[in-house]
Amino acid sequence: MSWTKTNNRYNEDKIFEACSLFGMMNLKGERFSSKDPVRAIANMHDRGNGLGGGFAIYGLYPDYKEYYALHVMYMDADAKRRTESLLKENFDIHVDEEIPTEEANVRNPPILRRYFVEPRKRRLEGQHPDDYIRENVMRINTQTGKAFVFSSGKDMGVFKGVGFPEDIAQYFCLEEYRGYMWICHGRFPTNTPGWWGGAHPFNILDWTVVHNGEISSYGTNRRCLEMYGYRCTMQTDTEVLAYAFDLLIRRHSLPIEVVTQVLAPPFWTEVDEEPPRRRHLLTALRQTYSSLLMNGPFTIIVAHRGEMIGLTDRIKLRPLSAGVKGNFLYLSSEEAPIHLVAPNPDRTWRPCGGKPVVGRVEDQRVKELLVSGMSR
Repeated sequence: MSWTKTNNRYNEDKIFEACSLFGMMNLKGERFSSKDPVRAIANMHDRGNGLGGGFAIYGLYPDYKEYYALHVMYMDADAKRRTESLLKENFDIHVDEEIPTEEANVRNPPILRRYFVEPRKRRLEGQHPDDYIRENVMRINTQTGKAFVFSSGKDMGVFKGVGFPEDIAQYFCLEEYRGYMWICHGRFPTNTPGWWGGAHPFNILDWTVVHNGEISSYGTNRRCLEMYGYRCTMQTDTEVLAYAFDLLIRRHSLPIEVVTQVLAPPFWTEVDEEPPRRRHLLTALRQTYSSLLMNGPFTIIVAHRGEMIGLTDRIKLRPLSAGVKGNFLYLSSEEAPIHLVAPNPDRTWRPCGGKPVVGRVEDQRVKELLVSGMSR
């Protein structure tokens, strides 16, 4: 899409279908380079405006896969001092280093460091380590002034900032990394600022989300998540999606098939037409998790260990295409990038609204149950 008078004949001040998403996953868990993910997201350059780009890579740190990899951005030196004091108090730090970067067309980069850590056992007091990490991430993001943890999972990492995606890839030297799954984002911010913390992906622990659209229910969603200890500090509506997946799947143990019915549920008129047992389930979910329904147009790609998920809002107001070739699953805002990196794919399709596409490493296939209602 080009931002020209041809497709902006009314001089609107927004691109309503902007932001580019791309996800690429090897279903056997074999690691690959940044070449194809960067080519694919750069192919959708005109969907962004240079105010945000980013990548999440899984299978990234095989030599440190037992440790939590904390990527932290510091907006000033005092925030760094405060945060590192907190880290030393609560964690055993196995590696503390700058995140490698090189000259690129990015704007005002902050101080960037990564830490491979594990919680100090005497501090856990019966807590699960994941909950301990989550609490400390929220503490850093809210209490240290101008420090933000933008990646906190194991054997994965987020790299993001203010620039076009291909510039961010160059800045973070992504050609040196390999992973079995990459999700990518090119941003066109509309209602929220373009800054380093507000770029996508958004992450907590193993969960990472890239998003195209607007979450008009953000206020309600945020207040609900705050009851469970999450704090939204990135000034962007997408942040609630990452926390919602962590809450519903990791903490509440709901399967992805159920979670999608919480976030993008069918309309009540559709619920009324369901068989009694399913109607009862859908009604119970709406009553229990009504504050986590995501209103507004959206398409998201979600990643966590061994799994990649694509989902749109229930009436599909933002685009999503999917494709499979050999052992690779592709999800994209447009079909063209799929054909660019995977000429003559085995299959491409456009998933129905509210119906997730799920690829899992252990299955080595796309889950057919969820795409059986696909539309061409």
